[in-house]
Amino acid sequence: MDRRKMLKTLGGGALLAGVAPYIITSKTKEVQAAEVGGNIGLKDVPVIGPPTKPWVQALPITVPKKPQKKMKGKAPDTRGFQFYDKFPAVDFHEFDVKEVNYSFHPDLPLNKMWGYDGLPGLAHINAYYGRPVMVRFHNNLPKNHKGWASTNMTTHLHNGHTGSESDGFTTDFHGPGTYRDHHYPQMLSGYNEMGGDWREALGTLWFHDHMMDFTSHNTYKGLAGLYTIYNERDSGDEEDTNGKALRFPSGKYDINLVFADRQFDKDGQLVFDAADMNGFVGDRIAVNGVLQPFFKVARRKYRFRLLPPGPARWYGFRLSDGSNFTLIATDGNLLEHPIEMNKILAGVAERWDIIIDFSKYKKGDKLYLEDYLEMVDGRGPTGTKKKPFPMLRFDIDSDAKDESQIGQKLKRLIDYPDMHPVKVVREMRLENEDGMWTVNGQLFDPEHVEYTCKEGEAEIWNITSLGDWGHPLHIHREEFRILSRDGKAIRPEESGRKDMVKLLPIQETGLGSQSTVSLYIRFNDMLGKYMSHCHNVVHEDHAMMIRFDVVDAKSGGGPAVIQDPATKPRKDGPAHS
Repeated sequence: MDRRKMLKTLGGGALLAGVAPYIITSKTKEVQAAEVGGNIGLKDVPVIGPPTKPWVQALPITVPKKPQKKMKGKAPDTRGFQFYDKFPAVDFHEFDVKEVNYSFHPDLPLNKMWGYDGLPGLAHINAYYGRPVMVRFHNNLPKNHKGWASTNMTTHLHNGHTGSESDGFTTDFHGPGTYRDHHYPQMLSGYNEMGGDWREALGTLWFHDHMMDFTSHNTYKGLAGLYTIYNERDSGDEEDTNGKALRFPSGKYDINLVFADRQFDKDGQLVFDAADMNGFVGDRIAVNGVLQPFFKVARRKYRFRLLPPGPARWYGFRLSDGSNFTLIATDGNLLEHPIEMNKILAGVAERWDIIIDFSKYKKGDKLYLEDYLEMVDGRGPTGTKKKPFPMLRFDIDSDAKDESQIGQKLKRLIDYPDMHPVKVVREMRLENEDGMWTVNGQLFDPEHVEYTCKEGEAEIWNITSLGDWGHPLHIHREEFRILSRDGKAIRPEESGRKDMVKLLPIQETGLGSQSTVSLYIRFNDMLGKYMSHCHNVVHEDHAMMIRFDVVDAKSGGGPAVIQDPATKPRKDGPAHS
């Protein structure tokens, strides 16, 4: 019997209704300890780890991996990759996915973590439209691993416009001692119609493990990285003389910030409660892999790319002095116009590109990036903290030249009247049934195709969350536009193209126990099998996911799935030992 069937047989509802999770950050240590005694298999797990002193570590900065001209070993078999004849790889990358001894803080002992090239959560690729990419992931995880997390892996480029054979479908996994090749064509959506639409260019993406039943384990263990795409407008050069260039802060002033909560036992070792099906949340927050770092900044503009990868924590981002910052992109897509804001409510896996101008501060000033959102367990936000938690300290310590700009017009979005006529309206229902997470009343089955979507045809998805849990929903393969929330207008920061949509809990919305979001989506170019799921990845692992297939509308709808070497292995397919 597999893990999912076992949990359902035992009655997953007992875990939610009768047993509290052992990490409830709003409660006292004594209350938490009392609850631990009743939790399944966790009575000996300490609640609070050793104290750690803040602001003693500098913020680690992600370093883009240098591309190769070809793979070091056997050349990739390119026959299974869609559009490879039109977009053959120019840049090649190889990642050594391995276990390392890792330090979160000088006050804690080393922890065994996993990472692409041994960089837990900090691997980084810079990519460019017009330069297709091939990435080879070598699984060198320990074959003798014991404990939580799976050494099988499958890598998903989150929001990548890629064929299903490179999407990291949850059952397309490979084990230790093997590798798998992924083709990222760096093509613009709409290639089949108009050679690609620049209004749909992507920017801030990330990649992570998507192993069935173990996505939360493996991402928490460190299998995540950054993937940044540049183009002639968002060119990554603030001194770009190209008249189309937006000239955002670039180079050492363009910074990735990855926020991940952590929980340690009394010995300072990382712990994970896979049985808490609300969603696991820890009592510490790491920024770029370390606890409460500082970052020295100059008196000028910086671009920060914010990513909260989960497993379950939502964030409320704000600056400690209440100052405004400028939002320029969400989920890797530029907005039509910049938006001045002083706080952001971020669901798991949403990306937020903001610009902070430090020029108004004096040298010697200190400023904090805080989390103002209260979240007592994995159900979702429950309100605002009485005292925001400082996650990152900015130390203003120098002057620097600033050639960057923030234009008033960033990109032109497709107007709704110009969109293609809607052919299909779908109803999606997210709920908890007997302690298990379902979509449309079903537990995830990788062989069951919930939706068959025709390539190029416009659809509306009405997504309803039942109950007072928060669900950050992700749709693979194509961005969408949010039309409304419970029939009401959306906020300006949700007006761009997105791959994540927040279904908010009752405490945050005040709209009752049912919340419906309507969105417009159109799957262009690529065919095959894809997924949609809650990105509270504990919910995903406990079956809140569906498969949908994108099929060729011009040939009458078939085939449902292209010839995929991952599901039809051959001797020279993409997974090799």
